[in-house]
Amino acid sequence: MSVSAPAPIPPRDPYAALRFRDFRLLIVGRFIAQVGEMMVSVGIGWELYERTENPLALGMVGLVQVIPVMLLSLPGGYVADRYNRRWVTLISQVVLICCSILLAILSITRGELGLIYVTLAIIGAARAFNNPAESALTPQCVPPEYFYNAATWNSSVWQMSAILGPAIGGLIIGATHTASLVYITNAFAGSVLVAALLLLRVRQTNYQSTIEPPMVALRQGWRFVRSAQVILASISLDMFAVLFGGATFLLPVFAKDILMVDAAGLGIMRAAQSVGALTMAFTLSRLPPFAHAGWTLLVAVAGFGLATIAFGLSTSFWFSVLMLVTLGALDNISVVIRHTLVMIHTPDSMRGRVGAVNTVFIGTSNELGGFESGVAAAILGPVGAVIFGGLGTLAVVGIIAKLSPRLRQMRTLAAPAVTV
Repeated sequence: MSVSAPAPIPPRDPYAALRFRDFRLLIVGRFIAQVGEMMVSVGIGWELYERTENPLALGMVGLVQVIPVMLLSLPGGYVADRYNRRWVTLISQVVLICCSILLAILSITRGELGLIYVTLAIIGAARAFNNPAESALTPQCVPPEYFYNAATWNSSVWQMSAILGPAIGGLIIGATHTASLVYITNAFAGSVLVAALLLLRVRQTNYQSTIEPPMVALRQGWRFVRSAQVILASISLDMFAVLFGGATFLLPVFAKDILMVDAAGLGIMRAAQSVGALTMAFTLSRLPPFAHAGWTLLVAVAGFGLATIAFGLSTSFWFSVLMLVTLGALDNISVVIRHTLVMIHTPDSMRGRVGAVNTVFIGTSNELGGFESGVAAAILGPVGAVIFGGLGTLAVVGIIAKLSPRLRQMRTLAAPAVTV
């Protein structure tokens, strides 16, 4: 692994990972590209509803993108471990840029809706190959002792893009009354990440000239995750917290029927979790790695469950907003610890496949979480559904704490990287 660094960096330097040239290039390109992706999520939703006035058209957006991710993420992880990850990411980004340009053309010409959905499916397929390869680039840009700091900055960038992207996309649509400029802007944003990837000096290490047959290699990825108790436990905690954490999916119902607020209030509620997560990410970047990381993770996810219950019971708008901020902050602790654990405990030769397993777990839980929340709300009502989700999260924490003694006993995250 080729990592260029300046003079020795203090261990508690909040900007430690940013002092590495390649990580700076990667995270700046990633940030701009993610802002563009978040803009597109607003643009495509606005355009489809404006053209169809059918909520089902919006539901299809998530479906046509998540199916390729679920089907192709594991093959994408295999490709990331078999070929140069920088080039896999770069090619995936070029495909995404072409898709964004195609969306712009379809928007300007009022093209067939079927072609829009086909383009979205191709975007999902490109992300299935992009995500494992791109996530595996971070450990090639910084040494293991700075993985924790790099994870906090990756989380910060994602949360900032989640706040800025929809806002910028909404402003562009409001000014132009069309989504085509949003797609064009996203194409330029993706080009920035392509340029950053071309400038990276990292090279893939632990790269085997021969590799097992694809199916054998894919099974090895699953087996590794199952055998690495702390990775499996951390991924499972995050997955079930998202699966049961139905507050996000039911925000429109709570805003309108329980808290009695308008669209502005709903906007504040939607932003609250990202604000909490971003605040926590910046805070963690200024703190040393957790001394009792295992228990911190368990307590954070348990707190997520309790805050979910409190949100469900609340009839005060500002208390509900406070609980959403708390949810975002606690979820960010879980995300940072999970990403750090995956980077530390995964051999370089398997980062793509492990990242793909992570993508399948978390991506699936997001989609299933929305479905679970809708079904539970239909049976129990929105308040009952959210409380049920919080109680489910607490139950999962108890089960995983009992079944994973290594997670309970895990102390510092500053462990040496695994090698093969």
